[in-house]
Amino acid sequence: MLDGRLELDNHRAERAIKPFVIGRKNRLFSNTPRGARTSAVIYSLVETAKENGLKPYE
Repeated sequence: MLDGRLELDNHRAERAIKPFVIGRKNRLFSNTPRGARTSAVIYSLVETAKENGLKPYE
């Protein structure tokens, strides 16, 4: 705990998954395994882009 660069909480991780959790509640999961994999890939790409300062929806 001597390294000041480390975060002491997990707020960043919780904020990152919040859109997925909300979407999951709205979709009640995907209809097929392929749809679930596709959703996971798209979610991962969008969130990675946002973490890198990009605007994936523009």
